[in-house]
Amino acid sequence: MDRSDFLARNLGDCFDIAGRADKVALIDVGDPDNPVSFTYAELDAQVNAVARGLTARGFRRGDRIGILGFNSWRYVVAFLGTMRAGLVTVPISIKLATEIIDYIVADASLKAVFHDAAHARLVPADLPAIAMEPGGSFDDLRAPGPFTAAKPEPHEVGMMLYTSGSTGKPKGVLLSHSSQLWGLAKSAELFGDVSANRYIVAAPLYHMNATFSVKMALVAGASFVLMPSFNAVSYLKAVARQRVTWLTSVPTMLALCAREKDLFATLDLSSVRRVMMGSAPLTQALIDKVEALFPGAILSNSYGTTEAGPVVFGPHPQGKPRPVIALGYPVDGGVMELREGPSADEGVLYMRNPSLMEGYHNLPEKTADALREGWYRSGDIMRRDADGFFYFVGRADDMFVVGGENVWPGEVEKLLERHDAVHQAMVVPVPDDVKGTLPFAFIVPRPGLTVSEDDIKAFALANGPAFAHPRFVEIVAEIPLAATNKPDRGGLTRRAAGIAAERRARGERADKALA
Repeated sequence: MDRSDFLARNLGDCFDIAGRADKVALIDVGDPDNPVSFTYAELDAQVNAVARGLTARGFRRGDRIGILGFNSWRYVVAFLGTMRAGLVTVPISIKLATEIIDYIVADASLKAVFHDAAHARLVPADLPAIAMEPGGSFDDLRAPGPFTAAKPEPHEVGMMLYTSGSTGKPKGVLLSHSSQLWGLAKSAELFGDVSANRYIVAAPLYHMNATFSVKMALVAGASFVLMPSFNAVSYLKAVARQRVTWLTSVPTMLALCAREKDLFATLDLSSVRRVMMGSAPLTQALIDKVEALFPGAILSNSYGTTEAGPVVFGPHPQGKPRPVIALGYPVDGGVMELREGPSADEGVLYMRNPSLMEGYHNLPEKTADALREGWYRSGDIMRRDADGFFYFVGRADDMFVVGGENVWPGEVEKLLERHDAVHQAMVVPVPDDVKGTLPFAFIVPRPGLTVSEDDIKAFALANGPAFAHPRFVEIVAEIPLAATNKPDRGGLTRRAAGIAAERRARGERADKALA
C-alpha cells in the first residue's frame, strides 16, 4: 500500500488480511494449556463485529469508550473495534486506586466501559458496562458482518492513554490516528520484512509499549502471543512453548526473568532472535544477563514516550555499529535537540515529529508546558556521543541534589549493578537536614549470593563520587513494579523515607561509611 494511503487509514484498521487471511495473527495464552488462536481473517471479522455492534448501539463519532481488564483477545478486539467505528478507545490501568479510576472515567467523559470479570467492580454503576467474558454482554454486542472503517479527519483522536500519575493525577494523552500510523510506518521502514516473526506481549495493553507492539506485529503480518499479565515463570514458559522469536519488553521484566536460573536452564529458548527493551533505563549489567539468557539474540535498547511516539531512534545512517546501551540515532522525519544542559550534547531531550500528541485532555496549561512551539519537552536527560548516538541519563524529575551536587539515580544504579553480588539496584532520595537529600539504595542480590549494606557503600565509594554513594541500603527480595511494569520509584521513595526516619530515630548515622 502507498505510504500516504496508509497514513490516512483508521488506526483500528491498520492491518491487511490480503495474502494472509489464514495465517495466525493472535495467540491468547490466558490458559497456557489451551491457547486460543485467531487467523488474520478471524481477527478482522471480530473487530468488524465490535465496530458494527457499537455503531448499532448508537454511539457517535468521537465518543470515548474505556477498557478495564487483563490482556486478552477480547481486549485487543475491543481496542481496535472501537477505533474502527470512529470512536476513541481509552485503556485504563487496572492497578490504579479506585478513586483515580473514577477520576479518569469522569475526566474522559466515557460513554461505556469494556471490562473483564475481575474488574467489573471498578465500572461506575451509571455507565453501560460491556462484560468481556464468555457468555457476557460482549457476545451480545458483537454484530457479525462487513464494516467499512470510519475515515478519520486530519488530527482526529483515535486513542487516549493516561499517564501513570506517579506525581499528581494522571493526564489523558490525546493521540491521533495519523500520528500512530506514522510510527508504525517508520517501524516497518526500520525493520523491513518481519512477517515471519512471532512476538510476545505481556506488558499491559493500557501502556504504549504493549499497544504499539500489538499493532506493529499486525501491520507487519507477523504473529503475536498475548499473555494476560506478566509473570516471569509464565513468560519464559510461553516463550519456549510458543517458539517466540521477538521479545518486546520493559527492562524490569527481563531482570525478573534473569533471576529464574533454575527454570530457564530447563527450557529451550533458542527460538529468540531479537530482544528489544524500552520504556525504562537499561544498564550494562542487565544487558549481560539478557545475553546469557538468550545467547542467539540481537539486543537493542529502545526509547519512546506516550506523548511523542514510540519510534524515535534507529540505526546510524552511515551504518556505524550502535553501542548496545545506546538508544540509537535520530530517525528520518524527526528532529531533536538537547537543551537546558551544559552543552548541545547533553541536556533535556526536545522532539518534533509527526507522532506528537494533540495535547493533554482538559489541561491547556500542562499542554503548553509540554508542547513548546511545536517541540515536545520530554523531561528526559540525555547525552550524545561523537557519532551522534543518544544515551539515556535520567529523568529531570528524578535528579536530586546532595550537598550542592547533582545525583542522577540511573547513573548510581548502573554503578551498583556492577557489583558481583547485585542483581538489581534502585536509588531514590531521602530528606536530610544537612545535605538536603541523601541517596537511598534498594538492592536485590543475585540468586544464591548475599551482600551487606557495608559492602554496597564500600563499593560505591571505591568506584564513584563520594557524594553519590548511598547512605542507606535496604536489601530486598524484589523491586516492586508500578502500573506500567516499570519500577515503582514513587512508592520506593515513600518507603525509603520511612526506613530512614526509623534508623535515625535509633541513632544510626547516615554518613558512617565516610567516618
